[in-house]
Amino acid sequence: MEWDWVFLVVNVIPEKLTRRVKKYLEKRIVELKKSEKKIKRGDPFSDSARATNNSLEEDVDEQIGHFESEIKVSFVKKQIIEFRKALTKIKIGKYGICDKCGEMIDTDRLAVRPEATVCMACEKEGE
Repeated sequence: MEWDWVFLVVNVIPEKLTRRVKKYLEKRIVELKKSEKKIKRGDPFSDSARATNNSLEEDVDEQIGHFESEIKVSFVKKQIIEFRKALTKIKIGKYGICDKCGEMIDTDRLAVRPEATVCMACEKEGE
């Protein structure tokens, strides 16, 4: 009789730690959403009383301000997505497992970037 061996990756990250990480990630998402709102409020284009008959210099300043706000909002949204993805991995029991190779992500990496979903080797490959 032949045996087909199936190796399952067992999440060795203790539940106590994943609960702390989950709490941290949820807190950061709330903070990031507040930051996103603040950035949007600071966008010159969000001001309904914004003058449309500005001088060229004022228009350029507003365009630059709007562009900077858009970049910041985009960065914050990307972070929120990364944090939510990590939360999902916790929920399904795959936190700490690399999305690309299936190996465990080094705990030192997770300590620095709890939202990491790929190991260092796979991240370097992707660069």
